[in-house]
Amino acid sequence: MSRMMKGMTAAVWGTALTLGVAHAQEVVVSSKIDTEGAVLGEMIIQVLESDGIPVENRLQLGATSIVREAIINGEIDIYPEYTGNGAFFFDQQESEVWKDAEQAYQEVKQRDAEANDLVWLTPADANNTWAMSVRRDLAEAEDLQTLEDLAEYVNEGGTFKFAASAEFAESPSALPAFEEAYGFDLSSDQLVLLSGGNTAATMRAAAQQTDGVNGAMTYGTDGGIQALNLVVLEDTLGVQPVYQPAPVVRQEILDAYPQIETLLEPVFSSLDLETLQRLNGEVAVGGADPGQVAADYIDSLDL
Repeated sequence: MSRMMKGMTAAVWGTALTLGVAHAQEVVVSSKIDTEGAVLGEMIIQVLESDGIPVENRLQLGATSIVREAIINGEIDIYPEYTGNGAFFFDQQESEVWKDAEQAYQEVKQRDAEANDLVWLTPADANNTWAMSVRRDLAEAEDLQTLEDLAEYVNEGGTFKFAASAEFAESPSALPAFEEAYGFDLSSDQLVLLSGGNTAATMRAAAQQTDGVNGAMTYGTDGGIQALNLVVLEDTLGVQPVYQPAPVVRQEILDAYPQIETLLEPVFSSLDLETLQRLNGEVAVGGADPGQVAADYIDSLDL
């Protein structure tokens, strides 16, 4: 083979290798530093890896502000975020759009695409927003399923004591908003205020009936809800913003791996409120490894 042919062959192979490396770009998967972030992040990693997409694991990177800044700056490529946070990302806290699941999703999807080249994929059918929960024995005995049911129970003189953080009890957008919308009023004697905003403490107070507590401030998909025999009361009037978890990915990465959207859709669309409560509980309460919890769930879907 002539020197020229050898040079051309080397150039071709070099180009092929370069293209191969570019095509095999690693997708940096991240999440927030919480239980649900770890579980959902593991699902994303495992689904992508199962299709041969190379990934870098940077799960539980930090709080919302840290992860958000990282994806905008291109330091990470995909992570699970909540639709309702769009209200804060785009300074729209007063807009009613965030209290409707579909409108919230479409609003944040459009705004993030235009402003940051970020794509919101299919969200889970679960709402991880501020919620009021009660002990299961109370819910079953009094047929409490919604906040309307709770209002009727309280207004008829039912025994009720609620554990919450001071922020939840005092913030106009939290307990006072629930009281105004549903027409009930909890007296100071019906409130047990715990320092900090940790729902683990409020749920534990209800589970153990501390000081007569039978209701608790929670988040919709808290891992301890099922394990501690609590029931989330449905916010039928949409008082709180909707926080559906969904994968958010950089457009550049989706262009390189367009199959990501169809790969993740059946997984996230299968996640309802009770499923996420159960999966989070396996980690937060049962001490299971998030990666194993994610793997077992994906296997159960038989995709």
